[in-house]
Amino acid sequence: MLETTHTRIDILRPQYADALLNYYQRNQTHLAPWEPLRNPDYYTREFWQQVTEKNVLAFELGEEYRFVAFHKNNSRQVIGVCNFTGVIRGAFQACLMGYSLDHQHLNQGYMTEIVHATSQYMFEQVGLHRIMSNYMPNNCASERVLQKLGFEREGYAKRYLKIAGQWEDHVLTAKINDVD
Repeated sequence: MLETTHTRIDILRPQYADALLNYYQRNQTHLAPWEPLRNPDYYTREFWQQVTEKNVLAFELGEEYRFVAFHKNNSRQVIGVCNFTGVIRGAFQACLMGYSLDHQHLNQGYMTEIVHATSQYMFEQVGLHRIMSNYMPNNCASERVLQKLGFEREGYAKRYLKIAGQWEDHVLTAKINDVD
């Protein structure tokens, strides 16, 4: 669907269930400080088969847009995900964005490429006006990605999300579609 210099990005489809399961199993320790506590089912093939099947319908209905990224040289291994959820239409035309990257691909520009390509898709193809993305103050990597791509700080939310079992503060950012 989308290509960047180093990645191929597609919507989350049922044929990627095994690759996603492998991605989350491989990165469980790496992602744990940045995610909610996960139910053990999260690490099963059945869970990811259901998620991918539901995602196709949600994508078609314009409710959620979940993307998986593969390295151009390896179309079997997921290296990152970028999700646009909470899509609100009407006068708002906005969504929330979350993302993660395989621990073996950190600090190489992959996440910036993936977020840029998928954000452009959301602006140009989906027609959204605003993409919001929030990060924990100690997540310097996310801060750098969002700053590079023109996301602006809009606020600070205390005890915003329960991450790794603790309520964590978050920096609130957004990017506005500058062509609409």
